[in-house]
Amino acid sequence: MTPFNAPVDDILFTLEHVAGASRLPGWDGDLAREIVAQFGRLAAAEIAPADEAGDLEGCRLENGRVVMPAGLRAAYGSFVAQGWHALALPEESGGQGMPAALAGAVTEIFAAASHALQMVVGLVPGAARTIARFGTEAQRALWLPRLASGEWLATMALTEPGAGSDLSGVRTQAVRRDGHWRIDGEKIFISGGDQDLTPHILHLVLARSGTAQSGVKGLSLFLVPSHGEDGQRLPVTVTRIEEKMGLHGSPTCQMLFDAAPAQLLGREGDGLREMFTMMNHARLDVSLQGVGHAARAAAIARSYAATRRQGRSGLALDAHADVRRMLDEAETIALGLRALVQMALVEMDLDESAPLLDFLTPVCKFAGTEGGVAAADLAIQVLGGYGYLREYRVEQILRDARITPIYEGANGIHAVTLAGRLLRHADGAAAQAFADWLAPVPATQAAWQAARHRMLATEDPGAGATAFMRLTVAAASSRVWACLAAAAPHAPDPDRLHHLAARAAAHLPAQIRHHAEMLEIELG
Repeated sequence: MTPFNAPVDDILFTLEHVAGASRLPGWDGDLAREIVAQFGRLAAAEIAPADEAGDLEGCRLENGRVVMPAGLRAAYGSFVAQGWHALALPEESGGQGMPAALAGAVTEIFAAASHALQMVVGLVPGAARTIARFGTEAQRALWLPRLASGEWLATMALTEPGAGSDLSGVRTQAVRRDGHWRIDGEKIFISGGDQDLTPHILHLVLARSGTAQSGVKGLSLFLVPSHGEDGQRLPVTVTRIEEKMGLHGSPTCQMLFDAAPAQLLGREGDGLREMFTMMNHARLDVSLQGVGHAARAAAIARSYAATRRQGRSGLALDAHADVRRMLDEAETIALGLRALVQMALVEMDLDESAPLLDFLTPVCKFAGTEGGVAAADLAIQVLGGYGYLREYRVEQILRDARITPIYEGANGIHAVTLAGRLLRHADGAAAQAFADWLAPVPATQAAWQAARHRMLATEDPGAGATAFMRLTVAAASSRVWACLAAAAPHAPDPDRLHHLAARAAAHLPAQIRHHAEMLEIELG
């Protein structure tokens, strides 16, 4: 097994020299280094070692409560004791108010060390952001300090047995009784729907406050606590923990809300719009999960290939050209995706409503999650039979990463969103912002613009949505790798980055042409 080692220098290099974090007001590079390095030490010493045991131990339901793996409970205790849980929460509520870009660096390391634990605790910043934006003064005063205390974690309860990606089918009902809201219904696929890391949980629940025929316009967002002010459990229960391919240390729950007391968050009927604040934060979080998996898989493969000797020649495995190809591809995925997501996070810090961020969010989600799966698969191939065994844990990386293209909106839905709403909404402001962002790579910009106009001319953009998304990912990668190449002198290993940048420059134009051809085929 290759010990976990956080890629601190690589993360800080792209954050400052490629994503441009120094543009953020009050950015302190020395402080950023100390924060990222300190969390890297915690991840290596406590979180990553607990993850393997957590995968084997799994979660269990006892007396109506979810029992988490012992090692992950201990790791969460250290996480809270050192204040990491409140890193991105508002200072006035007891948090540290760090920018999203810096919190994202911590998220990448956290997910690489233990995706299972990170996804249980990772919804708190998005929940806090949603409450801060839409909550009343009383709600902000009550819930933000609680989330910053480490005594409460949060969930996002959207999905139901008959309403997955199409939320117009939500049947969980919100009823107003004697001036108070009550929630009745069932939710599924709720990450951390119950757990014993914290004594309390705050559920953000999407429920129908309108008629059954009102569609998404009848949905509202509610705050549903697991416990009342008297400390007693409220009627929110786990009916089942799902048995999954991966993420065995993370409980995915079926939840029953039985006239559970609730507080309306924001305006009645605006639930879907409000929930997207939390979902968009979560989608970039999931992108970083993919980046973390890709970086970890590439590191394991590189270490193994450098030390594994073969045959009478005694040559290391990485002396073979095809192995070097796979190593280069996995590392290119990790470095390029990290830079792309960090660029989006810096945009979020500068302007959360920026059209460019609106466009980059689904691109990051699609690219980051597919990249994590692809890099894990490459690592397994490099290790051969050992990659298929538990010993080096790349098989766990693949098992854990495979959910990321599915949850927080299946990647096909993000492709349809890009090809539909984001090309056309507000006179295409988001698409134009992306086109302008591609200006430093004019040939790529021209190719993407041609594809954009082709999509606008078709009556059924859904038919070519995935091909257009893949072309957009390749175009974004072209911009990212141009920035990486320019910044290479500042990289931890300039020669290695120059090599990978040259490889990307040679491959990406061909990929763009291929996806443009596939787009024409799909559109007929």
